[in-house]
Amino acid sequence: MDTLPTTSTAKRGGRSKVAQTSKPSLFLAFCSCVAWLYVAGRLWQDAENRNLLAGLLKKNSAERPKVLTVEDKLMVLGCRDLEKRIVETEMELTLAKSQGYLKGQRQQTASSDRRLLAVIGVYTGFGSHLKRNVFRGSWMPRGDALKKLEERGVVIRFVLGRSPNRGDSLDRNIDDENRSTKDFLILENHEEAQEELPKKAKIFFSTAVQNWDADFYVKVDDSIDIDLEGLIKLLEHHRGQDGAYIGCMKSGDVITEEGKLWYEPDWWKFGDEKSYFRHASGSLVILSKNLAQYININSVSLKAYAYDDTSIGSWMMGIQSTYIDDSRLCCSTTTQDKLCSLA
Repeated sequence: MDTLPTTSTAKRGGRSKVAQTSKPSLFLAFCSCVAWLYVAGRLWQDAENRNLLAGLLKKNSAERPKVLTVEDKLMVLGCRDLEKRIVETEMELTLAKSQGYLKGQRQQTASSDRRLLAVIGVYTGFGSHLKRNVFRGSWMPRGDALKKLEERGVVIRFVLGRSPNRGDSLDRNIDDENRSTKDFLILENHEEAQEELPKKAKIFFSTAVQNWDADFYVKVDDSIDIDLEGLIKLLEHHRGQDGAYIGCMKSGDVITEEGKLWYEPDWWKFGDEKSYFRHASGSLVILSKNLAQYININSVSLKAYAYDDTSIGSWMMGIQSTYIDDSRLCCSTTTQDKLCSLA
């Protein structure tokens, strides 16, 4: 009976040791799992870094300069030669534009393939119907006489833009008049307005040089009468002269005070003396073909001032033009041999 309690006590001690040794094992297993996850994560991160570095090295190696072969050097020299030829061609094109030439440009004449002597554009307005009829009955031919004049090489047209309200009664009346007389050049891309006269000059010369092949293009105000035969003789005298800018040359003070007659908003561009450069009076301006072509080619970039005569004069200053000052074209003078007079 005395040994039974001893045996019972030993068994209880054995179970206690087993219970105590199981907790550290679980802890160690947990730690090993954490360590495995940490190592696996680092390995994955190292693999990503290696891939990234490999990509960068491949890219850098592709961008490194290679050793040029003979063929490569010849190609580089060929590109340089081509670049030089392109620059030379661009310079030649710029020079051609400045002289008013455009290769491949073709014009159409009103009646035949031979070049006309002149295209005369008479500025007019929507409210100038009676004045146009006066011109048609005086110096400007009409009907069959107008066609015969064109056979001599001179085209005359009234020049007019469109109404600000496109298609209104003003436009319709002009269209009806033109169908009857056939003596208008209607500027479809121009809105008729007093302050738009410089723009009208650009569009007139551009449109005229596109529609007719002539030696001269003449802009005339409807405030003057013309000795047409005398004007034709003057044009025939200068025929074949490129770069001719003909008119009653003048200059004058630039008006700097806003609100005054002939005020010039860009007055500060004319220097301390505030004086206009030499230019032909706006009543009658004659340009040779290449000058009119120059306006047509460069119309987008040409600066327009407040008035058409000074605007045209500014365009002529930057190119090789010959100024021909003819006092017979000074319409406000009282000389006996003048070719124009105030209407």
